[in-house]
Amino acid sequence: MLVITNYARKGGPDKWSPTTRRPERVFELHPKDRDPGNSVYFLRRENSGALHEIGSDAFFSRTRGTIDQEILLYIHGFNTTAESAFQRATALQDLLDERFSDSQKTVEVILILWPCDEDLGIVNDYWDDQDAADNSGFGFARVLGKFLEWREKRGADDACYRPINVLSHSMGNRVLRFTLDRWTTYKGGMPAIFKNVFMFAPDIDNQSLEPGWSGHRITKVARNVVVYHANDDLAMSASKVANIPSSKTISRRLGHTGPEDMRRVPKNVFSIDCDDFNNQYDRPKGHSYFLRDEGTMAGQPGLGFKHMAEVIETGRVTAEAGRTLILNQQTGP
Repeated sequence: MLVITNYARKGGPDKWSPTTRRPERVFELHPKDRDPGNSVYFLRRENSGALHEIGSDAFFSRTRGTIDQEILLYIHGFNTTAESAFQRATALQDLLDERFSDSQKTVEVILILWPCDEDLGIVNDYWDDQDAADNSGFGFARVLGKFLEWREKRGADDACYRPINVLSHSMGNRVLRFTLDRWTTYKGGMPAIFKNVFMFAPDIDNQSLEPGWSGHRITKVARNVVVYHANDDLAMSASKVANIPSSKTISRRLGHTGPEDMRRVPKNVFSIDCDDFNNQYDRPKGHSYFLRDEGTMAGQPGLGFKHMAEVIETGRVTAEAGRTLILNQQTGP
C-alpha cells in the first residue's frame, strides 16, 4: 500500500541530500508527536506493517497506469490511530479487489495519513484534530503541487492516465477543504484532477459547497461530488454542538443534513441520505458506514460502499430528481 503522511518521523526530520534522503529507507512514525509536520513523506507499507520511504518521484512513478487502473485516495477522519487508519485502508482495498475481481478495472487505495490524537478524551481530541486537519492543508497542498509538476514533465507519450478518486471521511473532509484552500491561495486556481470525490459523513458546515464558501473549491476539482449523510449520525450531532463556541451559532454539519439547499450548489453535487442503514453498520454512533454491513470486517459490502463502487465503475451517480437519493435496499445498487 502507498501512503502519504505528514506525521512526524521518529528521530526527527533531516536535511535533504542525495545521501540522507535515500530511497527505500525504513520509516517509523513518531510514537508521541502528533503535531502536523511541515515535511511530507511518501511511503510504501508492506503486508508486515513495515514502512519504507521511497520519495516523491518513485511514488508517483508507481501510480502510472491506464484508464482502467483507477486510484482512490482515502483521507481518514478524526480520533483515529495510524494503525486503525491502515486497517480501514486495507479493508477498503479488500472490498474493491472483491468488487472488481471479474472486471478489467482495478482500483488502488492510497492512504492520506494525517496526525490525530487518541488519548486526550473525545472532546479535547476533537479540537486538537481540527487544528491538525487545518494545518495539514499546507503539506498536502505541496503534494498536489509535486504531482502536477511531475505529471507535466511526463509529456503526452508518458502521461499519467489513471483516473483519481477521493474518499474523505468525517474530518478528513476538512483536510481536503483546507488543502484546496491553501493551493488556490498561492496558485490562484486548481485543475479538475479528480474523477469523483466521495464525502462520507463530512464534518464541515452544510453550506460549505455553495459559492462563496471555501468548500466550493471541492466542486471545481471533480466531475462528481457525492455527499453521504445521515440525520441520526451521533458524531455529527456532537460536532454541531462542539462548533458553537467558534461560530456563535448552531452550525449544522454537511454529514448530518447534506447540502442545506441543493439549488445553491453546483450541478455536479449529489446528496445521498444514508439514514436507513448507517446505525446498522456502526452502532451506536452511525458514523463510519462506508465499509461493510454490520460494522464488521467479516460482513457483506455495505450499501454506501456499493453505491460508491458503482459510481467509480460507471462515472455516473444514481440519484433521483434534484440530485438526491434515499439509499436503502430498494434504491441501492
